[in-house]
Amino acid sequence: MGAQETQGGGADAIQALVEGRHGDPFAILGAHVIGGTRVIRAYAPGARGVDVVAREDGSPLGTLEMIHAAGLFAGPVQGSGPYRLRIHWPDAVQEMEDPYSFGLLLGELDLHLIAQGTHYRLGHCLGAQPMTVEGVPGVRFAVWAPNARRVSVVGDFCAWDGRRYPMRLRQAAGVWELFLPRLGPGTRYKFEIIGPHGDVLPQKADPVARAAEAAPGTASIVARADPHEWTDAAWMAERPHRQGLEAPISVYEVHAGSWLRFAEDGNRSLTWREMAERLVPYVQELGFTHIEFLPIMEHPFGGSWGYQPLGLFAPTGRYGPPEDFAYFVDRCHASGIGVIVDWVPAHFPTDVWGLARFDGTALYEHQDPREGFHQDWNTLIYNLGRQEVKGFILASALEWLDRYHVDALRVDAVASMLYRDYSRKAGEWVPNIYGGRENLESVEFFKHLNSIVSARQDGAITIAEESTAWPGVTRPVEDGGLGFHFKWNMGWMHDTLQYMEKDPIYRQYDHHLMSFGMVYAYSEHFVLPLSHDEVVHGKGSLINKMPGDNWQKFANLRAYFAWMWMFPGKKLLFMGCEIAQWAEWNNDASLDWNLLDHPAHKGMQTLIGDLNRLYVGEAALHATDSNPDGFRWAVVDDAQNSVYAFVRQTPDETTHLLVVSNMTPQPRRDYRIGVPKSGYWLEALNSDAGLYGGSNLGNGGGVATEAIPAHGHDQSLKLVLPPLATIVLRAP
Repeated sequence: MGAQETQGGGADAIQALVEGRHGDPFAILGAHVIGGTRVIRAYAPGARGVDVVAREDGSPLGTLEMIHAAGLFAGPVQGSGPYRLRIHWPDAVQEMEDPYSFGLLLGELDLHLIAQGTHYRLGHCLGAQPMTVEGVPGVRFAVWAPNARRVSVVGDFCAWDGRRYPMRLRQAAGVWELFLPRLGPGTRYKFEIIGPHGDVLPQKADPVARAAEAAPGTASIVARADPHEWTDAAWMAERPHRQGLEAPISVYEVHAGSWLRFAEDGNRSLTWREMAERLVPYVQELGFTHIEFLPIMEHPFGGSWGYQPLGLFAPTGRYGPPEDFAYFVDRCHASGIGVIVDWVPAHFPTDVWGLARFDGTALYEHQDPREGFHQDWNTLIYNLGRQEVKGFILASALEWLDRYHVDALRVDAVASMLYRDYSRKAGEWVPNIYGGRENLESVEFFKHLNSIVSARQDGAITIAEESTAWPGVTRPVEDGGLGFHFKWNMGWMHDTLQYMEKDPIYRQYDHHLMSFGMVYAYSEHFVLPLSHDEVVHGKGSLINKMPGDNWQKFANLRAYFAWMWMFPGKKLLFMGCEIAQWAEWNNDASLDWNLLDHPAHKGMQTLIGDLNRLYVGEAALHATDSNPDGFRWAVVDDAQNSVYAFVRQTPDETTHLLVVSNMTPQPRRDYRIGVPKSGYWLEALNSDAGLYGGSNLGNGGGVATEAIPAHGHDQSLKLVLPPLATIVLRAP
C-alpha cells in the first residue's frame, strides 16, 4: 500500500502536520474516503499503536499503521458508522472518540457576531463549553487568534503536548475550534499557539475561561455550564427599585482576601461559602445595602488587589470555584444585600501566558506604546478601536451581570481611558483624529456599555471611578452623556478629608472645603466614597488622619462619618474603617478585629450601624440625592465657630431633618438655628452619645422651637452643640 498517498495525504501535508505548520488538521486527520475506501488517520505522538473500534459495541474495525515516526497512524477500516480510537501508550491503553470525526461546531451567526464585536454572550461561545455532540459528552474549545499559524488545546489530558490536538480555523472570524470528547468540568487547559512567523509562543491561558487555577497556577479550568440554581427571583424583580436614584445605597467595600483570615490555618483567607456565613450577616447587621468587592476577576499578582486582571470572565480561584461565588451572591440577595464588583476594562498585565501579543501580534493591545502602554502601571491598554476587542470586554461585563447575578459594575480608572494624554508628557501620546486629547474610542465604548447594560439587565447599574470634570458622566446616552448611573465623587472625598486632617484651630480658614461639594452636588449622580485608596500607600488609616489626642481622633471621625451619611449622595466605606482600625490596610493580613474589645472602637462600629439605619429609614436622606429641592443650608458661613447646618427634606416637604456639625472641641450652648417647622424636634442621632464613645453631651432627646425668627424662618431652635460632633434632629 502506498502509505503516504493512500493513507497519509501526501508527504508535504504530513510534514506540515508533524511540524505544527498545518493550519487545517481536519484535512488530514479523521476519516476520509480515498478510492472508495474509508481511511482513518490519527496523530498520537509517543503511542505504540492505534486500533479503531465501533463506538456502539467496541467491535474491531481495523488497525492503523504508523506512517510517520512522529506518531501519525493511518489505515483502512470497515464500515461507515461512528468509531472510537483505542490508543496503546507505553504504560496504558486509552479509548476515546476521535476529535477529528466531528463536524463544524460554531454557527455562522456566532462567527459573524464575533467579528462584528456584538456577540454579547462570548462566555457561551468561546472558551471551554461542556456539551454533548452526537451523543458524546465532552468540551468544545474555541479561541480568537486570527494571526496564528496553528493553535492547539493542551492540558493534563495530553501531557501538555501541543502536537496532539491542533484546532480547526474558522477563517471568517479568526476563531479556532475543537471538540474533545470525554472531558468535563474541572479539566485544566491552555492554548499552544504558533505565531505568524512560525515561533511557538508560551502556552496561553484562555481569555474567555470561566474558571482558573488559583495563583501561582496559571492554567484555565473548564467550568460547569450552569454555576448555580438561583433562588433570588424576588430580589431580581425588586432590583430596579432598590438601585434607582431615589433608593438608599450604602456600600461596604471589601477586599475578599483580607477581610478575615484564619491565623490558625496558615493565615488563609475565607472561601466564598465561608464569606456567605460570616461576611453577609455582618454587613446585614451593620445595615449596609450593598457589598462591593475589589476586583475578583482572575489576576496573577495578589498585590495588585485585582486591579491587574487577566481573566475577565473568571472569578479568581483563590476563594473557591465559580459556583461558590454564585452561591455567595445568592445568599446576599436572600439577605437583602446587593453585590457590586470592581471591573477593569482599562488595561491588563504583560504576563506572557496572558493576553499580551496573544497570537504573536498586538491583538488585544495597541501596537504603538504611546497608545498601548500604561507608564504608571506597566500594563497594556486594550485597543478599543478593534471591534473584536471591544466586543470581548462588553461580553465580560454582561457575563458578570447575567451568569452571576451581580447587581452593579464599578468601572475602574475611567479617567485613564477618556484622555489620550492621561499621565503622559508632550510627545508621549497620539491625538485623536481631530487633534484632540479625548479618547473617542473610549467614549463610544462607555456609551455602548451603559446602553447595553440598561437594555439587557433590568435594574443593573454601572458606577464610574472618574476623577476629573468630564461632563455628563452620569447623563443618559441619548442626552449626550456617557450613561453611567453613578460616579464616585472624588472631589468631595479629597476636600473633606483635607479639612478633617487639619487641627480644629485652623479649620476656620478652610471652611469652604466642607461646603464646596454642594456647588456641584447635582451636576452628576454621586457616590461619596471613603475607599481603599485612602488607607494605603503610606496614607495611614482614617482614624490616624484625624488630629488631636485619642479622644479627639475618635470624636472627629464620628462627626465626619455622620456628616457624610447625612450629606447628599450615596455612601461607600472601606472595610476596617467602621471599627476605626489604627493600622493602614494590609492586603496580606486580616482586619484587626480584636479592636472591638475596646469601647471606642465598638462605639464607632455601632455608630455606622445606626447611621445606615437612619439613612435607609428616612426618605429625606436618600430620595432627594439627585434633587436640589431636598437640601437647604441653614448655617454655612459660621467659619469662626466651624459650625455647619443644613436641612434634608422630602420633595413634598412632609419630613425635615436638621443636621448640625460642630467641628471644634469647644461645646457650643444656646446655638440658635432657624427651622422651617414649629414644634418639638426629636434628636434622632448624636455622634457624641456615650453609646458611641462620646462625652454624652446633647439636647436631652430633643428641643422645642421658640417663636424667635432666625435664618429666614419665624421659629428657631436653641441647641447644645457637642464637641467635635454631628447631631441630627427630626421635625415634628
